[in-house]
Amino acid sequence: MKKMKKIRVSVFIDGRNFYHEAKNLKKGGLKIRLQDIVDKLVGNRELVTAYYYNARLDKKYDPEKYESHNKFIEIVKSFPKFRVVLCDWRKITEEDGTVRYDTKGDDVHLAHDLLMGAVRDEYDIAVIVSGDADFIPILKTVREEYKKKVGNAFFRRTSSYKLRKACDFSLSLNKIIRELNLKK
Repeated sequence: MKKMKKIRVSVFIDGRNFYHEAKNLKKGGLKIRLQDIVDKLVGNRELVTAYYYNARLDKKYDPEKYESHNKFIEIVKSFPKFRVVLCDWRKITEEDGTVRYDTKGDDVHLAHDLLMGAVRDEYDIAVIVSGDADFIPILKTVREEYKKKVGNAFFRRTSSYKLRKACDFSLSLNKIIRELNLKK
C-alpha cells in the first residue's frame, strides 16, 4: 500500500499584530498559548516552520515590559519548529513630543520567507496570521505561480476583508482561542 504524503504547513505570524490583539483577549480572561494556536492551525498536517516576526523593545523606555517581552521571545524560540525573526524597533517622536515605537521590516521579512518557502517548495499550505492587506500581492503570486494554498488566521477587530478574500480559506483566531479555552 502506498504511504500518503503528509500535507506540509508553514505558519507566518505578524508578532506585533498578534501581541496587541492577544493582549486585548487576555483582558477578557482568556488564556492564550501561541504554540496551542499554531497546533490548532496546523491540525493533523505536518508543521514545517512557524515564523514569528517582531522586534525587541527599548529597554530604556520600559525596563519591565522589555524583560517580560524578552522572556516571551525566548519561550517562543524554544517551541519545536518555531523560528523567531527579530526586526528593527524604531523610536518616533511626534511633533507634540509624544513618543511611540514601531516595528520596521517585519512585513518585508514575512513576505520574503513566504515567497522563498514557495520557491523552495517547503510547504503545501501557508497560513498567514495577520490582518494586513499589504500581503495580497505576494499571496496572489504564491497561489498562482507556485500553486500553494494560502490561509489567513485573523483577529476580528484588525482583519482585512480583502486579505481574507485573497486567500483560499480563513480562520477566526477569536473563535480558535475561545475553543482552546473551553477545553481547559
